[in-house]
Amino acid sequence: MKLTKKSHACVRLEKDGRTLVLDPGTFTEEDAVLGADALLVTHEHPDHFDEGRLRAALDAGPATELWTLRSVAEQLAAAYPGRVHTVGDGDTFTAAGFDVEVHGELHAVIHPDIPRVTNVGFLVDGAVFHPGDALTVPGRPVDTLLLPVMAPWNKISEVIDYVREVKPRRAYDIHDALLTDLARPIYDRQIGALGGTDHQRLASGASVGL
Repeated sequence: MKLTKKSHACVRLEKDGRTLVLDPGTFTEEDAVLGADALLVTHEHPDHFDEGRLRAALDAGPATELWTLRSVAEQLAAAYPGRVHTVGDGDTFTAAGFDVEVHGELHAVIHPDIPRVTNVGFLVDGAVFHPGDALTVPGRPVDTLLLPVMAPWNKISEVIDYVREVKPRRAYDIHDALLTDLARPIYDRQIGALGGTDHQRLASGASVGL
């Protein structure tokens, strides 16, 4: 499997000539969805869900399908009958040849006065876990954790404890558009030293083989 980091929370996974794209939101490059065979969206916030980009991908690829939770699916299902699938915690499915498990139900708390929206995480091929905007523990071994490092709803101690609890073989940063270049070395050093796993950061557009 090949993993390509796109800006913020979006990644592209490629295997056997097919491409799965997770969370192409408004902070992500417009070309992130090009050639996608399948799309996964964790929740409705615009930095993860850009309706226009999803529509463009679904229009460009008549066989392209989307798996997401109800709040997103309701905005697209009528225009793409049979191609938009609603999923929730505990569901399993196959998308473009990738086996996917769904974990989690709610977005992390931003502030007690702000209602929590729904949020799901996706475990792909039993190896790569994208939690969306929550520190969801999938309850099974994870080889590669996509780690939300900077958000209005988290702090670095929680991020470090999350890595310790999941115990992945390696962790790659996501949800990092709000993290300035000045602060990145601090996060790299502290998560790397205290998380107990191989912590790495990919520039947007960089790829690794998994």
